This record gives sequence, structure tokens and C-alpha cells, in this order.
Amino acid sequence: MIIAVVGPTGVGKTKLSVELAKHYHGIIINCDAMQVYKGMDIGTAKPDVQDRLGIVHHMFDICEPGEDFSVARYVECADRCAQQILQQGKIP
Repeated sequence: MIIAVVGPTGVGKTKLSVELAKHYHGIIINCDAMQVYKGMDIGTAKPDVQDRLGIVHHMFDICEPGEDFSVARYVECADRCAQQILQQGKIP
């Protein structure tokens, strides 16, 4: 099983994903197009340190601003994360 939290900006997806991860002992895989970039904290609503405590988060801050990061590369990286999480018996 994989849980996906989707919706428009500003509706509380991050808060919900953290609560779901806590409830199901899950691991979060980011799928926000801007949150993959290092240093893009303001304006992207990245989860803060408090939200990240006790929950493993993947796909945040994985490339430099200005670096090419395509959908194909995202799918490759996110799929690898999801497969590893599932092999651990956890829920991505």
C-alpha cells in the first residue's frame, strides 16, 4: 500500500502527511517540484524541523538550484525510495 496526499497549495497536505506517517509508522516521500531544491525553504512550505522529528523524509533538498531536475529523474528517485520503504515493510 502507498498513501498519496494530494491537493492545492495551502490546504494542509504537510500536516496531514505527518499525521498519517505517525499513525501508520510510514515514511514520507516528497513530491513537490520546488522542495527538491536545496535552500528553497521560504515560499515552498517545506516541513520544519519539528514536523520532521521522528519521521523519515525523502526527496527534500536533493539538488542545487539551477540544476536540471526532470520528471523522469524524479520518478526514478522516488520509485527507488518507495521500493526500499516497501521492502522494509513500511508504508510510503
